[in-house]
Amino acid sequence: MSGLVLKLAPKERVLVNGAVIENGDRRSRLSIVTPDANILRLRDAIHPEEANTPVRRVCYAAQLVLSGDVNGEDDRLQMLRRIEELSQVFTDPDSRASLAEATDAVLSDNHYRCLKALRALLPREDRLLAVRPS
Repeated sequence: MSGLVLKLAPKERVLVNGAVIENGDRRSRLSIVTPDANILRLRDAIHPEEANTPVRRVCYAAQLVLSGDVNGEDDRLQMLRRIEELSQVFTDPDSRASLAEATDAVLSDNHYRCLKALRALLPREDRLLAVRPS
């Protein structure tokens, strides 16, 4: 595996294993070669007050593991339960694939991959919540 490559904009911040790193004045690329590094782009971070829907709450929980605020092993069962709850609502094949990917990622302690898979559900959740019964 070649690792994760981050392309950073000028002054963009990223959280790596709990440390905030800020890019300089130019675009740059970082290659993360450590397989178990916890990475979170701060521009993609969900703030606590934004974790106000089911998918956003599970994304936020994965994000807390990436930031080092929560131990992934301690939170594994809770994450799996939350993903299972989402599977009761998101029944289409694309959503099921994202949820399966998130589940596999949690089981392999890859919370970055879990967060990425769950983020794919955010636009669909937004559409579902925008539909109001008449």
